[in-house]
Amino acid sequence: MGFMNIDGMTVEFTDEPNILSVIRNANIDLPTLCYHSELSVYGACRLCTVEDDKGRMFASCSERPRDGLSIRTHTPRLIKYRQMILQLLLAAHDKDCTTCIRSGECDLQSLAHRMGVGTSPYKNRHTDYEIDMSSPSIVRNPNKCILCGDCVRVCDDIQGVNAIDFTRRGTKAMVMPAFNKPIGETDCVNCGQCRVVCPTGAISINTNIRVVWEALSDPNTLVFAQVAPAVRVAVGDAFGMAKGENTMGKLVGALHRLGFDDVFDTTYGADLTVMEESKEFLEHIENGGPFPLFTSCCPAWVSFCEKRWPEFVPNLSSSYSPLQMLASVAQEYYSDPQKNGGKKILSVGIMPCTAKKAEILRDDTKRGGKPNVDYILTTEEVITMIKRAGIRFENIDVESTDMPFGIGSGAGVIFGNSGGVMEAVLRRLGSSGDTMHSMLHNLADKDGRAAMNQIKDIGVRGSEALREFNFNYKGKEIKCAVVSGLAEANRLLERIKSGEAEYHFVEVMACRRGCIMGGGQPTHAGQRTKTARTKGLYDTDVSTQIKRSNENPLIISIYENLICGREHELLHRF
Repeated sequence: MGFMNIDGMTVEFTDEPNILSVIRNANIDLPTLCYHSELSVYGACRLCTVEDDKGRMFASCSERPRDGLSIRTHTPRLIKYRQMILQLLLAAHDKDCTTCIRSGECDLQSLAHRMGVGTSPYKNRHTDYEIDMSSPSIVRNPNKCILCGDCVRVCDDIQGVNAIDFTRRGTKAMVMPAFNKPIGETDCVNCGQCRVVCPTGAISINTNIRVVWEALSDPNTLVFAQVAPAVRVAVGDAFGMAKGENTMGKLVGALHRLGFDDVFDTTYGADLTVMEESKEFLEHIENGGPFPLFTSCCPAWVSFCEKRWPEFVPNLSSSYSPLQMLASVAQEYYSDPQKNGGKKILSVGIMPCTAKKAEILRDDTKRGGKPNVDYILTTEEVITMIKRAGIRFENIDVESTDMPFGIGSGAGVIFGNSGGVMEAVLRRLGSSGDTMHSMLHNLADKDGRAAMNQIKDIGVRGSEALREFNFNYKGKEIKCAVVSGLAEANRLLERIKSGEAEYHFVEVMACRRGCIMGGGQPTHAGQRTKTARTKGLYDTDVSTQIKRSNENPLIISIYENLICGREHELLHRF
């Protein structure tokens, strides 16, 4: 513990990693363009520069707190310095802000307004570069790049993909893929985390808004949507609602107003995934492998595994993701002329994930050459559509999802959190009264509540990038791991390959903390928002009457009346 003097205030600090964190804890919003607490410190923008009592100026993000240090954060000298930095950035920037996708939400634009920078006295050095539209998930616009390095560091530090990096030097420096390849031709896994941290419009979502809107206005097309669990606790961010609030009812009402004929809940698809993946896991246990069995719900992780670790592809679960599960059975449902009314059927997934835009293009997500899902709208895209339609989201009436795919279990809801898939499978296999042997028979009780409380406390929940735990099954010790962030997953795979670590079941999500922090979610999500979104899904689980996927009556019904023994055809990739 120590004390610093900040702008005349005595401020206590303990284990803060840098002076910037201490300043922000003192409720001083020091500007930055390149700082993210989970990334390595780069110190590129220099906007967080402060001045000590000796007149020395230094970037607060890259200095450790020191007891007795006295600093100022907004002297005239510092204000002029920050203004000069912004003026230099604007001199090399595409300033066509009115048509920029980030206009009104751009950090550079906001800081320029805040610091009173309206014009730049420096010669405009902006050069027009070609916009990269090669990825189905993101768009790269080098004209908007300010060389903050955030995208480079998240792609390296958190994801371990290294699809983009700095090239050239001095005033010619740029951020691009190696040899300036189109991003769609690199090892990019479409996770969109680069877009999440980008402070400008240099990286944005490759949007499908226009084509979906055209379909919604076509009277000869029946458009159905499904909403992923993580969307409901993030969409309210854009409309002044409480962080992490479950806005599913309002979102369903807004989607109906936009013209969607039916709105389903992807938690139903998650329940189907639990049923199939738990059965697959038991088969691996009974057959002695191969181990570990890896979850396959996350398309960015599947892509990463295929590109970086092809030797582990046979260990990926063959089960469809919840998105594909629900879409597949819904397409089968609408194939009935009485259900489709002679109309063309269009399937839309509303997801927190940019990688889903790539997933729907895969050959193994098509049946008879037709994709299960036609288009993906991210949370951000749906927010845009609601705003463009003039819908007052905060005042809209709550509506329920449509049948027959409108009810999911609490186990399906928590899929949006890291560890949620693992916990849902454990609930399924540990359920009291199951016809299969209970994996967690020692945890089961009459009503199952104590069993589920113990399941969540064995290590499956948490915010750590890697969580490991064991449980006993028929006298055999079952080793599990939950990992989020592909760089952490890469380290885990290296340990597995070397024999240093052994597991039976591993859940992998590409985005840290899971889908709640997906590449298509609203940005500017600090620790409070992350915690609130996680809690929002767990609270929804608590208030849901059906806690296990196998207890969902609509799941039981679909196996009997629609799937009818065609699980492999309808619910698996191969």
